[in-house]
Amino acid sequence: MTKVFIDGSAGTTGLRIYERLADRKDLELLILSDEKRKDENARKEALFAADIAFLCLPDAAAVEAVQLAEGSDTVIIDTSTAHRTLEGWTYGFAELEKGSQRELIRSAKRIANPGCHASGFIALAEPLVKSGLLKKDAALSCFSLTGYSGGGKKMIAEYEAPDRDPLLDAPRQYGLTQMHKHLKEMKKISGLETAPAFCPIVADFYSGMEVTVPVFAGDLNGSIEDVRELYRSCYHSSIVHYEENADDGGFLSAAKMSGRDDMVITVSGNEERILLVSLFDNLGKGASGSAIQCMNIVMGADETTGLSL
Repeated sequence: MTKVFIDGSAGTTGLRIYERLADRKDLELLILSDEKRKDENARKEALFAADIAFLCLPDAAAVEAVQLAEGSDTVIIDTSTAHRTLEGWTYGFAELEKGSQRELIRSAKRIANPGCHASGFIALAEPLVKSGLLKKDAALSCFSLTGYSGGGKKMIAEYEAPDRDPLLDAPRQYGLTQMHKHLKEMKKISGLETAPAFCPIVADFYSGMEVTVPVFAGDLNGSIEDVRELYRSCYHSSIVHYEENADDGGFLSAAKMSGRDDMVITVSGNEERILLVSLFDNLGKGASGSAIQCMNIVMGADETTGLSL
């Protein structure tokens, strides 16, 4: 039986992972009491005892946890931003390189779980760059609509407060300095030379994400049909799949995949102006769902086990 430890199980992602794993018969969850949850010695003991450990911590704390686990044979799956572009860490998006990334995940000891916005962008950009349909020096833009749960417990409390700020009634753009923490992985993992101009927007719905990358036909070494055919060849699993006409009567809701762990890739527009879109749940394929998929791959289990598809 695989022993699993969740370091940071009180946070949004940690709680979601715990809920998904609690009833699994092939796992033994190592649980620390509230008194020992932040005790360094207790955490180190649990990290060494586990076969697989999830880090659901702020960046600095995740770095410290990795140091605590040094010398162990434990597989670390880090959901923070801390290790996503570092050498020695495997990026935990199994569908990269037409799915060959899962073989790297299978044998990895250090796995960096992707960021939510980054997952949607990379799923769209990486195949285009790797295939040569899009040049590495392309200057892309990206906007991403997300539910407020992506902001963690503090933002959830703000949005669900009875006397909340009326400005929360309308969508809010953030990351205005163009220094969003996901940009480094968006650039590196996609193979781009320049990070995109990125416009994340949080709105008054709990969960769901819609990432859009607009592209002019002149920036592509091919047509809109070439893009569609590439996505069909890359994404045809139950977790990430290409879908024609994913809209609902001309509208495309960012909540379409709320509560699910799969991702839909779709293409809209025309021969001149093309919209590349990924739809998923920021807490699912954008966080805990992706982490559990990575764990399943490491274990040699069906990678859909425990996922909501």
